[in-house]
Amino acid sequence: MAASGLEHVNFTVADPAKTARVICDIYGWSIRWEGPALAGGYAVHVGNDDAYLALYSPAETRTRDLTDRSAIGNLNHVGFVVDDLDAVEAKVKAHGFKTHSHADYEPGRRFYYNDDDGIEYEVASYD
Repeated sequence: MAASGLEHVNFTVADPAKTARVICDIYGWSIRWEGPALAGGYAVHVGNDDAYLALYSPAETRTRDLTDRSAIGNLNHVGFVVDDLDAVEAKVKAHGFKTHSHADYEPGRRFYYNDDDGIEYEVASYD
């Protein structure tokens, strides 16, 4: 059987270009593609050579219940692994996001934050 890997995750945000700029700044990723998308929307693909996040915004948006973790299909969080957790946390805070749920655990450390759309990110470092 051939090896496989995760290529991308697609989710809806209010402003794909803004979210992409923040992700590029915090994680050192770049914009791979951007342009018109489904239903009169707009999308930005931000990532590295191996994987990306497809950030999509339709022409008309609506809010969702971000607190219902029991809902089937709910996006619970997006996880990043980084080399320097403290440096990334400083960048996250510089963007005005509050970090929470810090933990030291085997085999590393982690923290979480929510972006302007309420999307939760987990950032981990495995020393």
